[in-house]
Amino acid sequence: MHNRIKELRAKYNFTQNDLAKKVGVRRETIVFLEKGKYNPSLQLAHDIAAVFNCSIEEIFIF
Repeated sequence: MHNRIKELRAKYNFTQNDLAKKVGVRRETIVFLEKGKYNPSLQLAHDIAAVFNCSIEEIFIF
């Protein structure tokens, strides 16, 4: 699965740690998500989408 997390982080000027704190996970989780080595739970995908004020489908490309 491909995602746009890194692109959106850059747009909002968030570090991996900033995003991790906002969604309640460790920075390493964000690293693995960005590399495509981890598929998020529905709750985590929802939380990330809420931070960026967009839909899950706009972030995660299946």
